[in-house]
Amino acid sequence: METEADGGAAGRKPRKDAARNRAALLAAADDLFARCASPDDVTMADVAAAAGVGKGTLFRAFGDRTALIRALYAARLEPLERAVAEGPPPLGPGTPPLERVPALLDAVLCFKFDHRHLALALEGTGGDSPYRAEHYERWHALLRSALADLPGPDDGGFTAHALLAAVRADLVEYVAGTQGTGREELRAQLREFVRRVLGGDGGV
Repeated sequence: METEADGGAAGRKPRKDAARNRAALLAAADDLFARCASPDDVTMADVAAAAGVGKGTLFRAFGDRTALIRALYAARLEPLERAVAEGPPPLGPGTPPLERVPALLDAVLCFKFDHRHLALALEGTGGDSPYRAEHYERWHALLRSALADLPGPDDGGFTAHALLAAVRADLVEYVAGTQGTGREELRAQLREFVRRVLGGDGGV
């Protein structure tokens, strides 16, 4: 007869298996996006095969490809988001906007440079407009809030949109992948662009 303890152990094992499968699937997807020629090349079947699980396990864990991409992006972005939410300057709260805005954009650029195909895949999940994607709305709100502390009239968030356009994944992929611009050169170009937009010393 199954005891309560047996039932508890049996209940824990599937949860452990699910967590292990989820981690394996995220790692497999991360590797595939890093090595692919185009994010469109990465299929759910590829991810399941690379993780060594069936497609049913993959769909039970994430539902669909969009949910998988969002989960992987969120997992990789979590350290940066934590630094923005509670870390020290120049990313963390309380940093003067002329320092924080350039630092935020530099961090986003570096993340997208290092995860170009994953970022491209994510920016394709916003439906008819990438500006409706959840991740975009979060970064826009953050930048708009920081910019609001600068003198001058409120432009309805246009400057935040314009600054984020400079770190779109498709632009980063074109400049880095097609034109061959290196990471540090691209960071320097972004710093100069932000300095001109903000009219300050460019921060970082």
